[in-house]
Amino acid sequence: MNDDDYKRKIKDRDELLEAIGARPRRRKVVMCHGTFDLVHPGHVRHLTYAKSKADILVASLTSDMHILKDKYRPFVPEDLRAMNLAALEAVDYVIIDEQSTPLENIAYLQPDYFAKGYEYTSEGGVHPKTREEIDVLDGYGGEVLFTPGDVVFSSSRFIEETPPDIGYEKLHALLDSEGISFHDIFEGLARCDGHKVHVVGDTIVDTHVHGTTIGSSTSKTPTISMKLDERVSFAGGAAVVARHIRAAGAEVEFSTVLGDDEMAAFIRHEVEASGIHLRAITDPTRPTTHKANYLAGGYRLLKVDEVDNRPISERILRQLRDGVAQSGADIVVFSDFRHGLFARETIPDLIAAIPGGAFRVADSQVASRWGNILDFQGFDLITPNEREARFSLADQDSTVRPLALELFQRAQCGLLILKLGARGIITYRQPSPQVRAFFTLDSFADTVVDAVGAGDALLAYSSLALHATGDTVIASVLGAVAAGIACEHDGNLPVTPAQVTEKLRRVEKRLAYA
Repeated sequence: MNDDDYKRKIKDRDELLEAIGARPRRRKVVMCHGTFDLVHPGHVRHLTYAKSKADILVASLTSDMHILKDKYRPFVPEDLRAMNLAALEAVDYVIIDEQSTPLENIAYLQPDYFAKGYEYTSEGGVHPKTREEIDVLDGYGGEVLFTPGDVVFSSSRFIEETPPDIGYEKLHALLDSEGISFHDIFEGLARCDGHKVHVVGDTIVDTHVHGTTIGSSTSKTPTISMKLDERVSFAGGAAVVARHIRAAGAEVEFSTVLGDDEMAAFIRHEVEASGIHLRAITDPTRPTTHKANYLAGGYRLLKVDEVDNRPISERILRQLRDGVAQSGADIVVFSDFRHGLFARETIPDLIAAIPGGAFRVADSQVASRWGNILDFQGFDLITPNEREARFSLADQDSTVRPLALELFQRAQCGLLILKLGARGIITYRQPSPQVRAFFTLDSFADTVVDAVGAGDALLAYSSLALHATGDTVIASVLGAVAAGIACEHDGNLPVTPAQVTEKLRRVEKRLAYA
């Protein structure tokens, strides 16, 4: 049986009613409902017992949007969960329930039996939600059926103890459901070339000081002594965003504020050597932002920041605003690290200066400062991480999916890519009859060496791809792949299309065996 055979089992409720027929039926129908995040022996026992009591078994599963039992659930997206159930011989049909409870579909489909696990009974009677289901069944003459409780397993326990590696299966299910091929993704990457992009943001010089610890310097204090081995600096912050975009083939103009110091000279050399048109405004009253990380044995021992986070002056704001208005860029990217360029007083003026028709992208980071992505209303794309989303919404408790939905709605953006670190990303978009509201992608990093700066690579490639193709899935895949590549080496280095192509080819090859 191939994928198409499985898919024929998956129905919407109108198709399913036509297939099973209305009551009274010659062939009895039993329905089971659940999350089925990971199909395990307990599920198989439940389903096969239910099938033994009727002619047709319908497996109903809760859609992704209504699963709130854990911060990052469901582990397996609904399309793949439906395929897992359809692959079972005992299951005749599968339906994804778009409601928060199965009550509406029970009333609409009127199965002869509705099967529940034995754990939904207790000494004090049935579970209150099960009582609601029984009431619906009683209304048309259906019956509840409790399956034996001698084998009970928990999907949550399996996931928590040993999360299975199903990233490629999830990617396959997503691309298949959207009708997207790897040819489309490669074509999307090729179309990132040639755009005119204006990046505006805070520049950071990131210095990695590598050394070897040689113990405590004295016996009286806990001071660690480190022998200096190597010092390497990188153009970071908005500067590396500009370099990623330039590496992808775009024509880039970069507006920023620098001090009158050695670090400014370093940035000028790195940025201009990349072929970027640098519009650097010198502010002699502040240093160029410099962050030094001291590392030994693969561990970060200390981080020292040289910063001045005062808001920029009116003179500098005027120059930046004029640069944005006059650039004529196809895409304007605001890369906000909250080191003075973007502030409550400056953001409205800078947004107002964006030319009409330009594609607008924003990222506001809160690693050591408190930016707020909601300052950038109505943008075409925003790419915060989970911590930034929680700060902007003052919400530390919600599970990730409703958190992302609220941020998407509050920001009034065209597309939200929420970065989840090692867990990958969740993308929210405007739903339609053809596409669902959100989807997830696992991380593409094979070995994480340095995750700092991965979001800058995602911002760059997803912005270009979304503007070039208009496809939210292609933009998310290319952004996530670029982020994975950025994690696999030390320091802020621009990700190239050749690297993205190589990674995609490896993913495509592995997907063939997924």
